[in-house]
Amino acid sequence: MLTLYGIPNCDTIRKTKKFLEKHTIPYHFVDVRKTPLPAEQLKEICDRLGLTKVVNSRGQTYRKLGIKEKQPGDDQLFNLLVEEQAMIKRPLLKNKNNYFIGYDEQGLLEFARLADPGVI
Repeated sequence: MLTLYGIPNCDTIRKTKKFLEKHTIPYHFVDVRKTPLPAEQLKEICDRLGLTKVVNSRGQTYRKLGIKEKQPGDDQLFNLLVEEQAMIKRPLLKNKNNYFIGYDEQGLLEFARLADPGVI
């Protein structure tokens, strides 16, 4: 089963949920504002996918915090991400020990097949 991380009021998360449900792909949703990812897990995700890919630099939280103007180093940016997990690009999905980020329907289907080869 996939784990979908995000915030419930995000349009991309809503769209992802509808897509997964349309394709009968089981998932478990985790609201990162209520249940933040542990720093160790977030570090693993950033190491695998790349910090710049994980941080949503076009999102409200990023702009609200003025991060572009501050130009933090990678360590500072990671620490901000741990504290402000609404900055995680969405959707973020986990399947066993693999991660997928960003809304791409074909990519989502292929990623879901890793979890369950029976997915169409």
